[in-house]
Amino acid sequence: MYSTGQGVPQDYVESVRWLRLAAEQGHAQALYTLGVLYDSGTGVPQDYVLAHMWYNLAAEQGHASAQASLGSNYYFGEGVPQDRAEAARWYRLAADQGEASAQATLGIMYDTGDGVPENDAEAVRWYRLAAEQGFVIAQNNLGHMYFAGRGGVPQDYVQAHMCFNLAASRSSGEAREDSVKRRDVVANLMTPDALNEAQRLAREWTAAHSR
Repeated sequence: MYSTGQGVPQDYVESVRWLRLAAEQGHAQALYTLGVLYDSGTGVPQDYVLAHMWYNLAAEQGHASAQASLGSNYYFGEGVPQDRAEAARWYRLAADQGEASAQATLGIMYDTGDGVPENDAEAVRWYRLAAEQGFVIAQNNLGHMYFAGRGGVPQDYVQAHMCFNLAASRSSGEAREDSVKRRDVVANLMTPDALNEAQRLAREWTAAHSR
């Protein structure tokens, strides 16, 4: 990889050129990738407005990751005025296609009443869908729902421990330490038999959702 002399590697310049050609043909993945480049300032000047434009063009074709990115744009007010209700609309479109980050974020929004009416049952539903895809934040938050007995689920330390254990196994650094700490708090409230059951369920969950 070599430089153009303006701080942008030539390979990035070529990549952007080919992406633009594909985007002009309406290729959804190219449209989305251009959005990512402008969002992060990779190979092009960072520009949230242009990122939003490219995401929007891809999202209109049903591209789930682009829809989730639009949700993020509206949630944080990047490239567009902040609008949490509009963010929820785009997150839901992505979540309905199985996009895990959008499912987890929708769960948080329903959990806190942020941009949507607070609804613990909806929070649990979206957390569970994202957790089944191995999304750590959703696994932790689902664990909290079981720990507290919220969202239409009974208080269940076995399920809570399982969720925290799954999150700990998929994370690292501070995130892992946090999940381990939560798991250990629950473990101190459990009988040995219940602890063994939680560990068994975690193994079964991992086997079922890693296929």
